[in-house]
Amino acid sequence: MPRLTYAALLPLRARPAAIVVVAAVLLSGCQGGSPTAGNSETHTTTASPTSSVSSPVASAAPPSSGAYKPADASGKAQNVPVPVMPELAKENSKAGLEAFIGYWYATYSYAIETGDLTAWSKVTDTTLPVAIAHRDSVKLNYVEGRWMAGGRLTVPVVEVSWNSGSDQIHSSRVQVLQEPIRYYDAGGTKGQEDSAATNTADAVFAKYVAGSWQVTDYGSIVG
Repeated sequence: MPRLTYAALLPLRARPAAIVVVAAVLLSGCQGGSPTAGNSETHTTTASPTSSVSSPVASAAPPSSGAYKPADASGKAQNVPVPVMPELAKENSKAGLEAFIGYWYATYSYAIETGDLTAWSKVTDTTLPVAIAHRDSVKLNYVEGRWMAGGRLTVPVVEVSWNSGSDQIHSSRVQVLQEPIRYYDAGGTKGQEDSAATNTADAVFAKYVAGSWQVTDYGSIVG
């Protein structure tokens, strides 16, 4: 049976060793649900979604001033375009959820580059243990003059399991590609060991509430 681990997306500096869950619901056509805590060892796996449909790409607002400059040893990223939610992502439909998931990952990618979690927090249940871990990880990597370089996320494939009827939690399987991450301490000194690029399969659960989508749970599928 596939398992979920909440290590997905998480910069390594603050990756908790014990954040692991067992999938309560198989994603191949099962209805809704939420993972429950377990004690299995955390691993990752290469993503192999069965869908050939590429996820919609969130657009980005142009920088307020100056050209975009990715982070490097000389300093933090500058003028990072802010993700803009596509109009389609506001619809309560399968296509709308696909577009929303693409946007959701774009907001976390933006947070990795900038340390700004505002947009991501608005569309995520931030009371989840996994969300708290991801929030704290980003914050830790941007305190005391620290920053990260790289780590941008893309989601080539989103496979939505759509549940008919209203007031439903919908599950999705998502292929997530993440660039390598380099960590820097104040002054540009090298921080912890770099994180390698990853290709993982995530499970994302979302619900349409009060006219908008919200992620209600998520994790990386392993095993």
